[in-house]
Amino acid sequence: MKPLGMIADVGGTNIRLATISIESGEMGEVKTYLCADFSSIFDVLTEFLSHEKDPIKYGCIDVACPVDSDWISLTNNPWQFSVSQTRKDLGFDHLFLINDYTAIAMAIPSLTDTQKVKIGEGQPIPNRSIAVCGPGTGLGVAFLKFYNNRWICLDGEGGHVDFAPQTELEDFLLRQLRKIHQHVSAERFITGPGLVNIYEGVMAFYDEKAEKLQPAEITARALSGKDVRCKEVLDLFCALLGAFAGNLAVSVWASGGVYIAGGIAPRIIEIIAASEFRSRFVAKGRFGDSLKKFPTYIITEPQPGLIGAAAFLRQELA
Repeated sequence: MKPLGMIADVGGTNIRLATISIESGEMGEVKTYLCADFSSIFDVLTEFLSHEKDPIKYGCIDVACPVDSDWISLTNNPWQFSVSQTRKDLGFDHLFLINDYTAIAMAIPSLTDTQKVKIGEGQPIPNRSIAVCGPGTGLGVAFLKFYNNRWICLDGEGGHVDFAPQTELEDFLLRQLRKIHQHVSAERFITGPGLVNIYEGVMAFYDEKAEKLQPAEITARALSGKDVRCKEVLDLFCALLGAFAGNLAVSVWASGGVYIAGGIAPRIIEIIAASEFRSRFVAKGRFGDSLKKFPTYIITEPQPGLIGAAAFLRQELA
């Protein structure tokens, strides 16, 4: 009998689960459950496992919260649990908990050209460092290093580094937010909520009255071509994303490529490609020529978390 593992991707609203062949990596049907329908993660895991005929003794779960202790307390979900106790209650031999951006990073080496879109020039050097960031509600960051014939993920909270303005307008945006926040991070701008901060700052810069707009409304107006200011906001968002991605590239010398994940980028690929994203990515002074050789991609695969959880599980059990 071929050993099977369970993989899970836990979000604030949904949890997605599937089985994975430890030997071949073949993934079973993905099943999605509403987190609100279950009082605990154990309940939904046992519900999923009750429909599996073959025994499962291994699991990997990715969660959007710190995983540096046995006790897991989800950020956007009321579930709390002990990893060791859950493993024991499920009867698993191994149960791994990883951060959501660890999972996304671990998925990258196996992504095909149909699961990503390349922006600009450059070619990845195999088994070299990889960086990934993802603007969504927050700004996730992770790095991959290839060492001793295995991929090692270095996760963290890189979205909270200082915002680094490069133009007069960006200087103005920083000054505006500094009136509200003692520390202004990159995440204050390169996220969904950050679109609102950029919009309000741009309108103030031109001494124009800002409306009360949500991120989706700003994007929709920009894409319609009928709102010049919203188009400028979205273009600036892409430029800031490119500059931030370039910072990640030089931080770990990501000649294996820099990848953009999250919920925003896949919806505005054409805007990103036509924006200053790539020019700002390579605008790193003396290292600009080097960064021209580093490729940048947008991840379009809808389930990178599950793919990464599977890759992590298989590598750990190898």
